[in-house]
Amino acid sequence: MIGFGEAELEPICSRAECRGAATWNINWRNPRIHGPERVKVWLACDDHRDFLRDYLAARDFPVAVTPLGESLARVPDLESPVS
Repeated sequence: MIGFGEAELEPICSRAECRGAATWNINWRNPRIHGPERVKVWLACDDHRDFLRDYLAARDFPVAVTPLGESLARVPDLESPVS
């Protein structure tokens, strides 16, 4: 059956039409709707990390990039530097 196998679910990039393995969390929030404790997460591969971060930042959304699996309790008003 299609879609009912025991295939391992691997996190994939949130960029449209990208099927690359995600290695980053793009943590963000819409400050017009949510406070700093509301964290939304998009996943990103290495190739689309900057694109997704810049897409959100251009809309004045606070963004913080963390390695995949590293969660944040809050998204600060200014972007955290990526190492």
